[in-house]
Parts: sequence; structure tokens; C-alpha cells
Amino acid sequence: MDNRKHNILFHTHTVSGIVISVVLFIIFFAGSFSFFRDDIINWERNESAKFSENISFDINQAIDTIKKNKELFGSDVTIEKLGYERRVNVSISATKDTLGSQEAKTRSFFYLDIQNFSQHNYVSSYSLGEFLYRLHFLAQIKYPIGYYTAGFTAFFFLFAIITGVLIHWKKIVSNFYVFRPMAKLKAMWTDAHTALGMIGLPFQFVYAVTGTFFMIKLLLVAPNVMVIYNGNQKELYKDLGYTPTNYEFHQQKTEKNVDYNSYLKKVQKQWPQFNTTKILIQNFGDTNEHMTLEGHSDRNIKFNGFGKITYKTSNQQIVFQKKPSETTSYLESVKNILYRIHYGDYGGYLLKIISFLLGITSCFVIISGVMIWLVARDKKNVPEKRKRFNQKVVLIYLAICLSMYPITALSFIAVKVFSAQMSQTFIYSFYFIGWLLFTVFFILKKDIYFINKWTLRLGSYIGLCIPIVNGIITENWIWTSFQHQQYQLFFIDAFWICLALTTLWICSKNKK
Repeated sequence: MDNRKHNILFHTHTVSGIVISVVLFIIFFAGSFSFFRDDIINWERNESAKFSENISFDINQAIDTIKKNKELFGSDVTIEKLGYERRVNVSISATKDTLGSQEAKTRSFFYLDIQNFSQHNYVSSYSLGEFLYRLHFLAQIKYPIGYYTAGFTAFFFLFAIITGVLIHWKKIVSNFYVFRPMAKLKAMWTDAHTALGMIGLPFQFVYAVTGTFFMIKLLLVAPNVMVIYNGNQKELYKDLGYTPTNYEFHQQKTEKNVDYNSYLKKVQKQWPQFNTTKILIQNFGDTNEHMTLEGHSDRNIKFNGFGKITYKTSNQQIVFQKKPSETTSYLESVKNILYRIHYGDYGGYLLKIISFLLGITSCFVIISGVMIWLVARDKKNVPEKRKRFNQKVVLIYLAICLSMYPITALSFIAVKVFSAQMSQTFIYSFYFIGWLLFTVFFILKKDIYFINKWTLRLGSYIGLCIPIVNGIITENWIWTSFQHQQYQLFFIDAFWICLALTTLWICSKNKK
């Protein structure tokens, strides 16, 4: 590669990296904690759930409970289990019955506890785990601005990865083994950036691609909608598998009671190692009622074994069937694989911990890239005014990014101490106002070393207090949860102890 091409790629890599650095750090930091989303939610509620994605509770009792508060005739009822939680998602469409009440003609969504069948709305059920998960794709910003911002950030990150590989291609192996902590500051940051960037390269590439796909896929397929589907977006969604098959509503109530559990048992008997994760009852209570069960095979048997079966409940006949053992279509395979490798939910805690470490490593790669940019411009020929400006930019950047650690740790304590006031509004207010206060405080200190040292130190001290506060409030101490085999609760307490001790050790090694 000649010097001109190298310089073009180098400057493109630098500019694209600097532009997206703050948003990218937020995405990776919050995304790293999102691998433990279900564990955080259960820890926060002091609940323990089975490590199973399979819907195995009493569907009949669940439906009877829902019917007490909502008229269901003519509606489409969806019950979906998205993780290892006690609560499942319940969505009810507006009724198709023209004679239905006004309440029945409105849509509704809530969570249903599968142990006591209590119902919880979205706002009151909002949790810190859900907040961090949504923060990693900026869902708190008004739709679709946040989604598209996260999507284009992932896209430019992909661009930065490719240009970075091209820049280091000739020395990619030799530079990987080079680390000169006693050399000049720029050399140290460059070595750390290159070595850790190479270690996390496959991880970062996968998340750049999948993040782009999830957030801006509608923009990517927009030309296909206009050309192939003649602007018909519904047909595209149907081919992608997002829209279920529609069955005609007869507007005639069925006279017999349907045993929904029997269909679940049929599927379990027909496909023994199959996890039913979604149940859809269309035209509820109508003579043309249909029940669809969707899910997948156990991951250790078949990684991409998607299955779906639809029954007509009036005669119990199978209307549609796609066996998990059958070859999955190319489109379905790509979509499912992208979801699985992005969520990292197929390898247990080991994969989640590795993914978390790689995510935090990516955060360090981003910071080191910004520090390289700062140190490279700290030269004698650079005007003093420009130097101060560069210093201020990096100071603000580090204050925003590194403040995420102490405020995240403090939020874990807050959701326990103020559990009675817990809501979406509370979490939003506490996290964002606290983050702002930390950021302003560290900006006013005007010292990069102080920011680095005290964000780590504060995060560590607060992190070590998390298991103690949890034990005092819930009386479910870390050893108690382990003895009772409440492994999700035990894991979060143990996780914070390990993380806090690690960052405290790193802080002790820091030198100005």
C-alpha cells in the first residue's frame, strides 16, 4: 500500500472513530451488562426462575386469569417467553367483533407472573436490567432517532474496523506481540489499542454487523420494498416472518371450552427436545379459532432448529407445520443466527462472561484510540490554543464515558433501597441525573488522571457495597442464595464482587 492510500485510510479510520466514540462507548458498556439482563431483573425482584426458555406453565389458568380483566372474544392473544424470567409477555389485539365493547376494541400489553398469575404493566415492571438493555441501542431517545443513531454508529464502527485492519495488515502479527509500557505515551497507547483491538476483532466485527442489521435493516431493505414488493411493506414483513398468517373471523362464539394445555402437550410429545417460546391464539373464542406454537430445538442439539405448528381448535387439525428437524430456509437461518450470536444466549454463563470481558475490552480500545488522538496532537508545532481545545474535548469525553461505571453501580443499590418507588420514571431520573452530576463534577476537576482514578475507585467501592445492601434489605445474602440454588441472584452478587475487586486492583496500578 502506497503512502497516499495509507494516509487516506488512516485519517478515515481516525475521523470515523472519533466521531462515534462517545456513542460507541455507551453502546458497548451498556451492552456488556445486557448479557446478564435476565439475571439483573431477577436479582432486582429477588426472584428465581428456571433456566429454561420453554413455556411449561398452565396455559388454561393463565387464559382464565386474563379473561377476568379483559374481554377476549375476537382478539388475537400472544404469550411469549423471552428469557429466564418468571414473567412472560402478553399482547392482546383489538377485537374483530363489531359488537364488542369499547374496551375490547383497544389493544393491551402486560406481563404475567407464571407462578401466581399476577399482572404487571410495563411502566411499573420496568427494571434496571431492561434499562441497560435498551440503553445499549439508545431506545431512551425518541423513536426512531435513537435506533437509527445506534444503527449508523454500528455501521461506522464496521467501517472503522475494516480501515483499521487494512492499516495494520502488513504488521498485524508482529504488532500484536508488541507492548511497550515504558516507552513514550503515544507508543504505549498505540500498542494497547492495536493488541486489544486484534484480540477483540472477531467479537467487534460480529457486533458491528449484527448491530447494523437490527437497527437500520428497514433502511437497508427499503430499495427492495419499492422495487420487488412495489411499496407493499406488509408483504415484506410476511416473507421475513414478522407477520403471522391471517385467518378469517366468523363472528360466531364456539360452544365448547378449549383445552390449550393439550396442544402444548402434543407438541412436547411430537418434538421431545423442543422449547415452545411463543403461543398465538387467533380469533379467540370464535369457531375459526387457531392456535400457533413457535419455538426452537435445544441449542446443544441443533443451533438453528426453528419450529412452528398451527392447529384449528374446533377440530384439532394441523393447519400448518414446520418441523424443527427440517432444513430452515436461508432467510430464516440468517435471521435466527444473527439474533443468537448477538445475544450470546446459547453458551451459558461462560459465554456471557467472555462476551462481557470482550465488551469491556472494546470500551478500552475506544478510549485508547481517543488517547492516541490526543497525544499525537501534543506537539511543539501545535498552537497552545489548539492543545487546550483538544485537551478539553478528551476531558469531556472521558468524563461522560467513565462516569457510567459509578452511576451503574450506584443504580444497582438504588433499585434495592427504593424498591417501593421503583418505576420507569424513577430509573430514568436516577440514572441520567446521577450520570450528569458525575460528568459535571469530573469535567470541573480538569484532570484526566483524576477522572480515570476516581471513576474506577468510586465504581469499585460502590460495587463492593451492592451484595451487602442486597443482603441487608432482602436478607438473601450471597451464601444464602447459593444454598437455596438461586443461582441468578448469587451470580449478580458474585459478579459485582469480582468486578469491583478487579477494577480496584487496576486503580491501584495506575500512575500519573
